[in-house]
Amino acid sequence: MGAYIVRRLLLMLVTLVGMSILIFVMLRLVPGNITDIIFDSAGFVNPAQKAKIERQLGLDQPIVVQYVNWIGGLMKGDLGYAYVSEKPAIDEILPRIPVTAKLAALALIFSVLFGVPLGVLSAVRQNTALDYVLRVISLSGLSLPSFWLGLLILMAFVHWFGWIPIYKSSTGNIWEDIALLSIPAAAVGFRSSALVMRLTRSSMLEVLRQDYIRTARAKGLPERVVILRHALRNSLIPVVTVFATILPVLIGGSVIVELIFDIPGMGLYAYEGLLKRDYNVVMATTTISALLTLVGFLISDILYGLVDPRISYD
Repeated sequence: MGAYIVRRLLLMLVTLVGMSILIFVMLRLVPGNITDIIFDSAGFVNPAQKAKIERQLGLDQPIVVQYVNWIGGLMKGDLGYAYVSEKPAIDEILPRIPVTAKLAALALIFSVLFGVPLGVLSAVRQNTALDYVLRVISLSGLSLPSFWLGLLILMAFVHWFGWIPIYKSSTGNIWEDIALLSIPAAAVGFRSSALVMRLTRSSMLEVLRQDYIRTARAKGLPERVVILRHALRNSLIPVVTVFATILPVLIGGSVIVELIFDIPGMGLYAYEGLLKRDYNVVMATTTISALLTLVGFLISDILYGLVDPRISYD
């Protein structure tokens, strides 16, 4: 296991470098930079002053030189300065990481708590009215974007309760923070819960047709024991695998949801940085998001081995 984790960490490092190169180049290919935005908003362009600002920010250098300077700072723990606030990007991002992490964690918990039990129930009650209702709900979840669901939730709260569940700032109480984030987390995790539910259902149906399930029933074991102890554990193997693909969706979906609910997380900060061409902010937020995603892949692979003892990482 230790050697496998070391190999995965090295692969994560290579992946992060490749991702950073791709994002760095794509940002520079987008027309305009922060100096263009500054002078456009001012209503005039002084070429000499504009060139001076670009030189101060290092934007006049070739892309290769800019990337080498950025990666050199990253290796020292320096993510650069935010152009707009003129503060270290890491100081701006660190308070926002727990907010986005809690939002993604709550969305993942929502996906598991609703997706797995409903998937099992749908498989056990196959071709019943309950099964058809749950399948319609899952199809609705897969076809409904998180941003559209978030807008529907806001309109529903305004119509029925007369208030908007907008997250303003951390209250210092973890339970109050969870309560504030539970509604946007549901908007982010609804689609993932639908995916987990359908995958759990199809996996359970396949396992329930296996010979050892019929043998367990023939021995007179209670149906609850057959379902939970024998069928569910084996059906969770592909479900655990898909968690690695859910995490990037949750982090990516949190960007627009944070914008809709005014949540001061990394997603909203990255969006604002992209609009203002604040390259260091965008690079820092995408790098941290990619790192969290890769860690999620690693945890998923480790859990996969724990669920299925037949898998060996030697």
